Amino acid sequence: MQSSAYSWVRHSIDAFALAMSPGLSSSRWLKINSKADSPGRSTSTKTPKSPGQPRPVKALHTVLAQTEEVKGLVDEAAEGLSSVNAGLKQVTQHPSPPPHVEQALEISETAEVKVQEAADKLAVVNDALKEAVQERQALEIQLAEVTEREEAARHASFHDPLTGLPNRALSNDRLAHGLAQAKRHGWHLAVMFIDLDDFKKINDQYGHDAGDVVLKTIATRLTDSTRDDDTLSRHGGDEFLCVLTEYESEHDLATIAEQLVTLIQTPCTISLGDSTIQLHVSASIGIAIFPRHGDTPEAIIKSADSAMYRAKRSRFPFSFAR
Repeated sequence: MQSSAYSWVRHSIDAFALAMSPGLSSSRWLKINSKADSPGRSTSTKTPKSPGQPRPVKALHTVLAQTEEVKGLVDEAAEGLSSVNAGLKQVTQHPSPPPHVEQALEISETAEVKVQEAADKLAVVNDALKEAVQERQALEIQLAEVTEREEAARHASFHDPLTGLPNRALSNDRLAHGLAQAKRHGWHLAVMFIDLDDFKKINDQYGHDAGDVVLKTIATRLTDSTRDDDTLSRHGGDEFLCVLTEYESEHDLATIAEQLVTLIQTPCTISLGDSTIQLHVSASIGIAIFPRHGDTPEAIIKSADSAMYRAKRSRFPFSFAR
């Protein structure tokens, strides 16, 4: 009877040990627990890291998930120890208990207390981590909002609010950069100054809302026909500026100007109340070439502007600067 009871105890301990750590025998489990309070015994659970191995950077929510998983394992260990201890107590109440069972019970009860203490401490740590995660999420939301506002403010300071095109400030900056690159590498660069003819009549006759639709429509057309390496901007009012690089010849520039004029002259469909109308717009373009007509943003824009007025007076779609 004594041997049978002892075998039942060992089987219970083995079952719990195997559940928590496969391959861990009861004697090994008891040995580990008996050494848990040994003086000088390290309780560190850090895994030695090989030299040069990078320490993984984990987000707080990932750490929280891991600690909650550990908490679940510790809770399972506490329940297992409680079950084992209950069985050991039953054995000690037997008239002829196996030898050392009381010692095993004492060690196991001590382990159960420590495991429960660990579970309680883990619960506190998890609560603190949850608060930290919530605070971090709140900070990230605030940071995202601030970043979004800053990006919106930055975009607004360098882009036209109506068309979304670069404004004069950003255009001048890109033109200055393009001129510097052209000087350094000997690249071609030209500026087209585009002015919509008699645009004021549209605003006067149909209203500024209709005029805004026309401006946005033309801006979209010009954007779709402009290469990624070129810069199209709204210079102001009904004026647009296009900075072109890496063209082959003046003939190419003339061809591009003709294409832009054709795009602009395509009728714009406008909805006014219950009716729809088509507005016809023409344009005059002045073309200035670096370095012949200027080697600074101010000089080359002025030359292109003068050429645009010359085209307007001659009623020809475009004109080169002189």
